[in-house]
Amino acid sequence: MPVPTADAAAADAAFLDRLADALAALPGVHAVALGGSRAQGTHTPDSDWDTAVYYRGGEGLFAPRHLRALGWEGEATEIGGWGGGVFNGGGWFIVEGRRVDVHYRDLDDVERVLADAEAGRFRVEPLMFHLAGIPSYIVVAELAVNRVLRGTMPKPDGYPAALRAAAPDEWWGRARITLHYARAGNAPKGGRTEVVGAVAVAAMSAAHAVLAARGEWVTNEKRLLERAGLRGIDAIVTDPGPGLAELVDRAEELLAAAVDDARQTVPGEEVPKG
Repeated sequence: MPVPTADAAAADAAFLDRLADALAALPGVHAVALGGSRAQGTHTPDSDWDTAVYYRGGEGLFAPRHLRALGWEGEATEIGGWGGGVFNGGGWFIVEGRRVDVHYRDLDDVERVLADAEAGRFRVEPLMFHLAGIPSYIVVAELAVNRVLRGTMPKPDGYPAALRAAAPDEWWGRARITLHYARAGNAPKGGRTEVVGAVAVAAMSAAHAVLAARGEWVTNEKRLLERAGLRGIDAIVTDPGPGLAELVDRAEELLAAAVDDARQTVPGEEVPKG
């Protein structure tokens, strides 16, 4: 990863200050956070600037029109216009020549999801570009790993033990059912595309199970297979040799072994990765 020069780092810091000030000044905004690779120090000079504005929905003050009024090149959805659930909208802009994403985060909803996660409860929602969908606790992961720029936000006290106990079974159950349907419903009909697609979805679900069992936060699917040690699934889905049912069997064997290994990890301090 290229090391930024002192001048470039100073320019980035000054830009981030201006960006945070502009977002924090929007009506109804209680906090502003930096997420993604820039919050975790894994960014490159070309990485986007992923931000989130935390507001109280009940106050009726924050509105996307205020974000648009900043005059930045780009667009902002209405609340609920992107995802419609956990991801309840956002904006995509060019600000001073830099790509900036702004996610909307309703603090009332975030606090409910945090309480659910601490009790071991969560839901999974479909979201475009996410094969396995996203867990509601992704907003809790953001609280854990993102960098607060302005204001204050709630923060989880480590990876909740109840979530660590419940989430692997939920995710692995989803993976097994998906594989079962591929084996029984798609493979006998010769549906290679359907089988490979199902295996890919199951692999992502299994990866969620692995990382939950380890107590590691997940904020997206971008490096999910690598982090879970499941990149070996590539060789299975690209192998034209075996029959489709055998392909599913091999995939299940690989995924099940990874999930079983992760369940043997000793609970400890979570690794706050995104």
